[in-house]
Amino acid sequence: MKRIRTFLLVALTTFTAGALGQETRSVATPSATTLPQSQQPPAVRVVDLKASDGTILKASYFAAAKPGPAALLYHQSNRTRKEWDMVARQLAAEGINTLTVDVRGHGETGGQESRGEVRKKQWPLDLDAAFQYLISQSGVKRDVIGIGGAGVIGVENSVETARRHSDQVKSLVLLSGETSRDGLQFLRQASQLPELFVVADADEYAPIVEAMELLYITASSPGRKFVHYSASHEAPWLWYEPFDIGKVPANGGHGTDMFKVHPELPGILVDWFVTTLIKTPGHAPADTVASAAILNQIEMPDGVAQVTQQLIEARRKDPQVQLFPEITVDIVASGHLRQGDAKTAIEIFKLNLLAYPDSADAHSNLADAYLKNGQKDLARQYAEKGLALLDSHAAPASSWSDTEQRRGEIRKDVEQVLKKLSQ
Repeated sequence: MKRIRTFLLVALTTFTAGALGQETRSVATPSATTLPQSQQPPAVRVVDLKASDGTILKASYFAAAKPGPAALLYHQSNRTRKEWDMVARQLAAEGINTLTVDVRGHGETGGQESRGEVRKKQWPLDLDAAFQYLISQSGVKRDVIGIGGAGVIGVENSVETARRHSDQVKSLVLLSGETSRDGLQFLRQASQLPELFVVADADEYAPIVEAMELLYITASSPGRKFVHYSASHEAPWLWYEPFDIGKVPANGGHGTDMFKVHPELPGILVDWFVTTLIKTPGHAPADTVASAAILNQIEMPDGVAQVTQQLIEARRKDPQVQLFPEITVDIVASGHLRQGDAKTAIEIFKLNLLAYPDSADAHSNLADAYLKNGQKDLARQYAEKGLALLDSHAAPASSWSDTEQRRGEIRKDVEQVLKKLSQ
């Protein structure tokens, strides 16, 4: 299939916003007056951003009730900022201030779309202006910002904004698009940026699926995640996204159109931003698929030692970084233990404990492996530590599960180790 990269980039719509903006009015939902104050939806401020040529760009600012992080959301070329309203309201309700913008020539924004050399000169300044407006708002944590975009222009705008403000952007969400070579290079180098990629086989603008897969495999963060809505086959190519009006029927497979077909998707996006901007700013749980190279390396000769060193070096830059999921390495090590290779299992379990030192599960696994290898003192040491962690409730039983059922199983395993040692 012939690539459409060059044509799409030339055709991208952009916007300029030289001034920080001017608030014009507030919008409240009809039900807001009937709800208690604590349950009222976040207020929406419709904002005028003045472009360098005088064009007024319309934007909506969804303010959270208290100081916190923020998110900037870009729409696709065949839609407007209003497609993000549902997600933006949910984000604000969760404590994330959110800005959506109608780019030039779309929605309530007038003017003409910029192309060619004009676009090349104006585009970076336009993105910076939107970003600066967002971080200038009262209560916004300037160094904890999430960026999200849908479609070709939304994804391109998002990646470029993250690239230009990499010290402040802590999370990235990309739906149904692609980016430039500079953008791909940024994703390749941004090893600590958590990224969520979403695409559907039903996307009417082929080859977007392949473009999104390229973004995902190019990115290097072990905290990246890929949401792929599969179908029996991909939709056929009909036309380009920027010129689809009347030529390509919407089927709910592209960008924010997916919200109607996949009603759980807005919740996935909101949860991602809450995790990466509020719960663990700049971090997402390590993903098994994203960590494939490291997981395979563990099984290679001297692989455990190599990955251990990689983890130590990564922790020097970011003490909270995780290179692999605890449960996946647990599965790998347990396979060795079941086959009677306790020595290898111990080395892998030790690596897991280094990565997740507060996990009672990791201590329990290592204790069991030491017991099977005849190292009773070490088995007792790690079993007792695992039991103490369970009793203290200072941390989850493991990074992947903290249910009462799981805690009970870990406790049973630890007590069995101690019982065997006492005999």
